[in-house]
Amino acid sequence: MFGKILIANRGEIACRVIRTARRLGIATVAVYSEADRSALHVELADEAWPIGPPPARDSYLNIEAILEAARNSGAEAVHPGYGFLSENAEFAEACEAARVAFIGPPASAIRSMGSKAEAKELMRRHGVPLVPGYHGGDQDPRRLLDEAKRVGFPVLIKASAGGGGRGMRVVSDAAGFADALAGARREAAAFGDDRVLVEKYLERPRHIEVQVFADKHGNTVHLFERDCSIQRRHQKVLEEAPAPGLDAARRSVIAEAAVAAARAVGYVGAGTVEFIAEAGDFYFIEMNTRLQVEHPVTEAVTGLDLVEWQIRIAAGEPLPIYQHDLVLRGHAIEARLYAEDPERAFLPQTGTLHGLRFPPSEVARVDTGVRQGDIVTPFYDPMIAKIVAYGEDRTAAIGRLQRALAATAVLGIGTNLEFLARVAAHPEFVSGAVDTGFVERHRAALVPPR
Repeated sequence: MFGKILIANRGEIACRVIRTARRLGIATVAVYSEADRSALHVELADEAWPIGPPPARDSYLNIEAILEAARNSGAEAVHPGYGFLSENAEFAEACEAARVAFIGPPASAIRSMGSKAEAKELMRRHGVPLVPGYHGGDQDPRRLLDEAKRVGFPVLIKASAGGGGRGMRVVSDAAGFADALAGARREAAAFGDDRVLVEKYLERPRHIEVQVFADKHGNTVHLFERDCSIQRRHQKVLEEAPAPGLDAARRSVIAEAAVAAARAVGYVGAGTVEFIAEAGDFYFIEMNTRLQVEHPVTEAVTGLDLVEWQIRIAAGEPLPIYQHDLVLRGHAIEARLYAEDPERAFLPQTGTLHGLRFPPSEVARVDTGVRQGDIVTPFYDPMIAKIVAYGEDRTAAIGRLQRALAATAVLGIGTNLEFLARVAAHPEFVSGAVDTGFVERHRAALVPPR
């Protein structure tokens, strides 16, 4: 086991990793930009090192500054959290070169799954179902249009190296294809790669993902699935485990496909294999080679600490539990509380948290990286907290989530709290009738004009 680890991240995930490390008796090192000098993760860690000015590119994405902090502090390992450098193969390799353990998968796995096109070709070879589409290298607009016609409209144009909903366009007919392709490529260029995929657009799909873990001894397991269908602008808002309405047989098939995906790339550590599902079929989307924001719902229904698993696996230990010992218990739902304005297309908000109240622990788990008086800056993701409710079944979990949101208050800055409460109370959400178009379809009820 490591004696000291550095967390190459900030906010609630840095606080989350520190909490587990402290329980395991591991000393922690925080890093911080000038904007985060007084941040909660800095206060909680055993020591903290500055890494640069506020912009992420000059601090939390500065590999040399982070590794210098690791060297100066004597950290034996680096936990990347999620976002920033968590899926950066160069960072994983730089850690290895610096003889600092990377608490994540090997760089080869990150690279294999970093390109959507390459990942899908690899999945095809290993028998993992794919959405009908074109994932080839010929990027001539005429070829792409021909492929769209072959697949059949509507289609989805997706940046090959994109993420978070950027570089995605839905096209309903051939006449709109050229403009949509140009727009997707402009956004794709921000990822350093303007290649795109063309796939069949599913009308009312669900977004289901499977948590997988693998060790360095050849063992791979799944920790069941999560439903992440409640999204705005292709970004998740509410996530739950297990997926509502998914029977045991279908759960097993999807889970086995996820394990096959992980084994295909020689995976190690925590990963999430994402699928899109509709009308009894499911298709591989991508694999996130890191811990997910929504991992607490999996922890709630399995009783496990996924960060502890990450640390132990990185230290060379085998998986602590075999597949047949893993059991689902109850239901959990996570709501992401953001500083944003739902009425203005969920535009991020900035300002001082003059008042902050969270529900008591007996009602919900709250993961946060802020305190009352902190400032939400324009430099980083505006998430204030994750509110996680657990119950013996989905009905109980929804009731607890509704009470938890009612007990939450934020003063001084606009948030999506009322929006979350409306989603949690909506009859179709309560009944489990969820899909990725839920928010847009019910926008009038979820974001009523003032």
